[in-house]
Amino acid sequence: MANTIIVLDFGSQYAQLIARKLREVQVYCELFPFDSVLEDILALEPSGFVLSGGPNSIYDPGAPQIPGYVLESKLPILGICYGMQALTYALGGKVSPSSDKEYGAAELITIKSNPLLKDSTQQVWMSHGDRIETPPGGFEVLAISENSPVAAMGDIKNQRYGLQFHPEVHHTPHGKEVLRRFAVDICQITPNWTSESVVSQSVAEIKEQVGDQMVLSAVSGGVDSSVATALVQKAVGDQLVAIFVDHGLLRKGEAEGVVATLQDNLGIELVVVDAKEIFFKALMGVTEPEKKRKIIGEKFIRIFEEQAKLLGMPPFLVQGTIYPDVVESRAPERGHAEKIKTHHNVGGLPEDMKFELIEPLRYLFKDEVRRVGEAIGLPTEMVWRQPFPGPGLAVRCLGEITPERIFRLQEADAIFTEALEKAGLLQITEKDGEISGTSQAFAVLLPVRSVGVMGDVRTYQEAVALRAVTTEDFMTADWARLPHELLAEVAGRIVNEVDGINRVVYDITSKPPSTIEWE
Repeated sequence: MANTIIVLDFGSQYAQLIARKLREVQVYCELFPFDSVLEDILALEPSGFVLSGGPNSIYDPGAPQIPGYVLESKLPILGICYGMQALTYALGGKVSPSSDKEYGAAELITIKSNPLLKDSTQQVWMSHGDRIETPPGGFEVLAISENSPVAAMGDIKNQRYGLQFHPEVHHTPHGKEVLRRFAVDICQITPNWTSESVVSQSVAEIKEQVGDQMVLSAVSGGVDSSVATALVQKAVGDQLVAIFVDHGLLRKGEAEGVVATLQDNLGIELVVVDAKEIFFKALMGVTEPEKKRKIIGEKFIRIFEEQAKLLGMPPFLVQGTIYPDVVESRAPERGHAEKIKTHHNVGGLPEDMKFELIEPLRYLFKDEVRRVGEAIGLPTEMVWRQPFPGPGLAVRCLGEITPERIFRLQEADAIFTEALEKAGLLQITEKDGEISGTSQAFAVLLPVRSVGVMGDVRTYQEAVALRAVTTEDFMTADWARLPHELLAEVAGRIVNEVDGINRVVYDITSKPPSTIEWE
């Protein structure tokens, strides 16, 4: 695939952000560990390289170095922070510890006109303890900051550049434009990575892989599995059969919504298995969260196995793997399907079930998955729904799982999300530089009873915790500062409309130290 940028990761916490920002300007890129083998890189016919930051000092023994093929390729190179220092070191420049370290906002002053940076002063985000003392031969200083005599450098003739700051982070307001200039103006890439191009390319690849054989898909009700299933159906039509196991642990109205979307609106052949009684019976008396997860995973597998056998064991299985899964697991790459014994999305398929995987979302980030979902006609409310744990409400219903407690939680959760949606706070939005809304919001039913008074009558009922966070990557998160009036409205409705709840609390802990989910 030509028109591709390769991002080599030297251990940066921001490496995925580089890839995301490039994708946002419609440039296709892939993220590889810095020590990836040459064949994997060449298979993509790259047009340029971006070298990420990293935690090491380039002059330390054993520090990661630039692979020889990067410099030998003669392709454009952009080194960011550690990547800039690695480029300097490899080409004979000097990198030294800095007595004046830079962490946080800095003012970048461009001192030489160049294709990468605009001729002005701009705010950037720095995070480094080393600095460039002497650029390599052929490089010129392009920009400086208060504590960086070489904040940006470039060998314009050979199209090699280095930035001491991080253009990929939110705190560098014009950073995405810097990355766009590198990819489009310097690497001469046509920015055509769009949802429509992803759909057309995926459809063609799926048709070639499947031929006239049948395909099986396990639908959980989540965004990834729903989009993957709909995309495969667009490619192979009635060769696809989807299995939806309704375990009774979804949000209010969610099971009906899945059926309506996939079966009624898109015409997908959907086998709906009502397994609520099976799951509730298996979970009776279980309170330990990991045990809940194992029971749910095992039951799902067995039901899926039974249905697959009834359908004649189709040779292909759709899996909703997305790009962060691939990056974080260093999954085997690319260009060929794999035989599997386990399926991470459903908790591990039996060893005697072997499928050839179809993973149409394997190289997409979550926001790209959502845009593809919209492009193939999935409803907005399904595509933009918030993240939901694999075991469903079982890990938001702390303590014992019973139909009554799950119903109670579904009702409270629906009140909360309905109020957020009505207030325009169910998604993250940005207006005039102000960010509001929630990345994830839900209710948690606690195994705690407290005394209350309703209509002059003493009550002793359960408590609900409301959880709402804001985050960019879900690795860290902050609690959402929701309007007090909204919280008061939600609390009032829950205690008045949901039997068995007389107290509502709001979770104001960040991640870390807490996790987003309670279990």
